[in-house]
Amino acid sequence: MARIAYRDADVDLMARMMRAEAEGEGKQGMLYVGNVIVNRVVADCPDFNDLRNVEDVIFQVQGGNYSFEAVQKGNMFYQRARDSERRLAEQNLKHWRQHPAKYALWYFNPYGPCPPTWYDQPFSGQFKLHCFYEPAPGTCESVYIG
Repeated sequence: MARIAYRDADVDLMARMMRAEAEGEGKQGMLYVGNVIVNRVVADCPDFNDLRNVEDVIFQVQGGNYSFEAVQKGNMFYQRARDSERRLAEQNLKHWRQHPAKYALWYFNPYGPCPPTWYDQPFSGQFKLHCFYEPAPGTCESVYIG
């Protein structure tokens, strides 16, 4: 059983975002980005209340900007999805979850070491250049269920 309901268009969209955000970090890095995308669909918490599918997550606007930089800055996001990234996206959608992004709802690539918190969310781990953050205890329990 898949972690969330999805269509072929969702697989393409997610594959494009995973590549645009983490191609330099290899398949593992792209899978971690995919974890965050699926976790945001699953999450029923303030930042993500109205997100119910992959498209909602990818095109979410917060503070006047898209949540994912690649939507407005990256031409890589607007290239056609490749089969290899589509397979990775399907892995995430169906079952794949792993630390440090297993329950992460946020990630970013800092100019220095990963800070212990990011907007008051605790650091869950790092993979190559990306730092991952889970929700603070008691703030978004749904991400731990789905």
